[in-house]
Amino acid sequence: MMETIAIKAIGAQGDGIAESGDFVPFTLPGETVSIERHGKQCMLTDVVKASQSRKEPPCPHFGPSGDLCGGCAIQHADDGFYRRWKRQILVDALASRGIQTEIANLHICEPGERRRIVLTVRKTGEGPVLGFNQAGSHTVFALERCLVATDGLNRKLGDLGALVQHIPGKSLRLTALETETGLDIAISGGPALRPPQRQAAIAEALKRDIARLSCNDEILIEPRKPVLQFGKALVTPPPGGFVQAVMQAEKAMTNLVLGHLKKAKRIADLFSGCGTFALALAGHSAVHAVESDGASLAALDRAARHTPGLKPVTSEKRDLFRRPLTKNELKTFDGVIFDPPRAGAEQQCRELAASTVRRIAAVSCNPATLARDLEILTAVGFAVTSITPIDQFLWSPHVEAVALLERR
Repeated sequence: MMETIAIKAIGAQGDGIAESGDFVPFTLPGETVSIERHGKQCMLTDVVKASQSRKEPPCPHFGPSGDLCGGCAIQHADDGFYRRWKRQILVDALASRGIQTEIANLHICEPGERRRIVLTVRKTGEGPVLGFNQAGSHTVFALERCLVATDGLNRKLGDLGALVQHIPGKSLRLTALETETGLDIAISGGPALRPPQRQAAIAEALKRDIARLSCNDEILIEPRKPVLQFGKALVTPPPGGFVQAVMQAEKAMTNLVLGHLKKAKRIADLFSGCGTFALALAGHSAVHAVESDGASLAALDRAARHTPGLKPVTSEKRDLFRRPLTKNELKTFDGVIFDPPRAGAEQQCRELAASTVRRIAAVSCNPATLARDLEILTAVGFAVTSITPIDQFLWSPHVEAVALLERR
């Protein structure tokens, strides 16, 4: 049954919020829309009165139809509205914890800049389908081109379809990373490869000029080491390992961190990954990198040892959720950076609050847990000198942020 409702606001996930409290995807505040109800879900059927901020989505695969791509949440708003909304997600999260500070304008990332994408692969009788899940569904939209991804990734989508035909399993996860030396492909989720499958996959990877192909964490072939540059160092990340999704966003975050910690003589990089910040900071400071993933830490260590001109870089494999660096261990550091997963760094922040550390750079992809962590630090005298939201995840509800703190 069709009904008409008014949209009064927009939520943190990009859905319009009706006066009735219902969430309606693909709508904007001030609009009057027609919807159909399917259980608790409201499906947009028509925009009766459009917002002045509404625009035509740049991607033809975005919208309320059930058979379209679900990779993006909000392409139907103009740039001004979109950027205000994205920044407001961070503003609201900080306000909920009583964090009062100047928040910079959103650092903009453009379409075509995302160098790392994670695709779902479904095997069908007509061949493999690669793409993102349709909105609210386990059905995979067959991706032919993604406006968010780099041209290098888009050009290789057909090659990836040919490649996964040789990998067993009906449902797979494929991580594609564009590096300076070529594409790094990591596939997981299927059974172990039999020798003929392995040989066919290797031959296909060579044919398609893939720099490295891995399956279930095993490197099948590596004609060229996939390389990323962090500061002066060239790093080969582990297969499928975490790296920042957008190079331009990574550079913006690194510059903020470097500027804040430039006077620190000894820095702890907590949740260091494979060295995005640690190796850049090592250009002027001694760095101790702490990370739970051994493969990422090994990549960082190799890069540090093979890069001349760096200050000393040490590393430690450690689960900081279970064993955060204690206030006593933090005594030797005058600067700290932490960049945790979405769960944040609550226990580590409690130790930082009790420590003598003077300067902290906090990087986060989750405004809610960032606000919680900052509340812990500001309660003991740290001042937030700046917070910069960064639109690393274009047209999604996710916001990256860099907060810089000084102990007063």
